[in-house]
Amino acid sequence: MDDQIRIELEAAAFRRLQKHLMEDRTDAQNIDMMNLAGFCRNCLSRWYQEAANERGIEMTKDEGREVFYGMPFSEWKAKYQTDASPDAKAAFDASHT
Repeated sequence: MDDQIRIELEAAAFRRLQKHLMEDRTDAQNIDMMNLAGFCRNCLSRWYQEAANERGIEMTKDEGREVFYGMPFSEWKAKYQTDASPDAKAAFDASHT
């Protein structure tokens, strides 16, 4: 497999992950993803922003989130984010100290 095909396959897999998280699993909360996998939608949006910045494309944190979420982050939060349970908060705190 040549580099271009590999890049295209990786991009397709990323787009599928993004679609899955944004359309199919809006119920999966970021804190739960962080507790289980160590990353969440915000991490993915930050990695996108960092990749753009590394290539000389100016992109803020908020712009990266809007690209990944497909809407302003405040809109996503209002539509889909729920309050984290005390157990989820405790698990997050324990794993991020």
